[in-house]
Amino acid sequence: MTDQPKIAIVGAGSLRGKELNDALADSPFADADFLLMDDEAQLGSLEAVGDEVTFIQRIDSGSFAHVDFAFFAGDEQLTLRHWQNANRAGASIVDLSFALEGQPGVLVRAPWVDAELEPLPAAADPNLAPGLETPAIVPAHPVATALALLLARVAQNSPIRSASATVLEPASEYGRAAMDELHQQTVKLLSFQELPRQVYDTQVAFNTTPAFGDAAQFSLAKSESRIRRHFALLSAGRLPGVDVQLLHAPVFHGYGISLAVELAAPTLLDQMEAALAGEHVEIVTAESDPPTNLTVAGQPDILVRVRPHTTKEPETTRFWIWAGLDNLRFATLNALACALELKRLRPSGEVQ
Repeated sequence: MTDQPKIAIVGAGSLRGKELNDALADSPFADADFLLMDDEAQLGSLEAVGDEVTFIQRIDSGSFAHVDFAFFAGDEQLTLRHWQNANRAGASIVDLSFALEGQPGVLVRAPWVDAELEPLPAAADPNLAPGLETPAIVPAHPVATALALLLARVAQNSPIRSASATVLEPASEYGRAAMDELHQQTVKLLSFQELPRQVYDTQVAFNTTPAFGDAAQFSLAKSESRIRRHFALLSAGRLPGVDVQLLHAPVFHGYGISLAVELAAPTLLDQMEAALAGEHVEIVTAESDPPTNLTVAGQPDILVRVRPHTTKEPETTRFWIWAGLDNLRFATLNALACALELKRLRPSGEVQ
């Protein structure tokens, strides 16, 4: 790999693709040579990566020649059509679409979480860490990453007896079409017209729901299952389990997570806040406005407010943690952290 890597963003016109463009400009990859690729609908569009402006190109069998890193940021079908060409060309693949999860040798990763946990014993599965033969990395779901990061820090302060989370999901998690339908439903409701249901097959405007319609393009149950699965993979037995319920909220951007934890020993609020604070987590005290979908927009960190279950005693074993994060920004930064892991491997070989 040269000092100036060549990076392909596949699905550059998607919400995640555009977020990745912005994040790369402020990353160690800022001086890379960028290729923007997408399907027919996005061809010829102008996009900026840092100070450079380039066109979105058509994807063909030779598109990945000499590419060092290929970020797949579009939908699952786009990834499945083209990832093997990138793999054969020797590119390190980072899949933000989740399409490659379950493929042989593909790993689910969140390097920030690994930095918080005890290293796995030498006898553990060697496939839990990336190597030269790793075909692709799937950055862990942003909610799974956030929950693992928060619980890892809580556990360092006191053993955790139980943890459960209710997660409020935004429309942008499913792309621009889902956002457009939420907007259109809102307009139609206010003018007493029939609602469009092509994406959700149910009303999502002014409504929080635990399930989409039978004909929906996406599955809330599948997303909830992915959060649980990714959390278990990141934990690898090093964290207590957490119960998760996923609800779709009528908002465009930003996850909200209501996390209830019960500790083994009474703890002061100040101790909990100190345990949680650190890289990737910003504590918001009661004197400031709480984290919301608006305040997390564009923020790289998880914004967290903690309150005890009761104010009758100075110490308690039960706490509520309200956390907010920008789903697109947080997922993109985790993807870059995964790519940096692969970058450290490439000088001595290529990830195949």
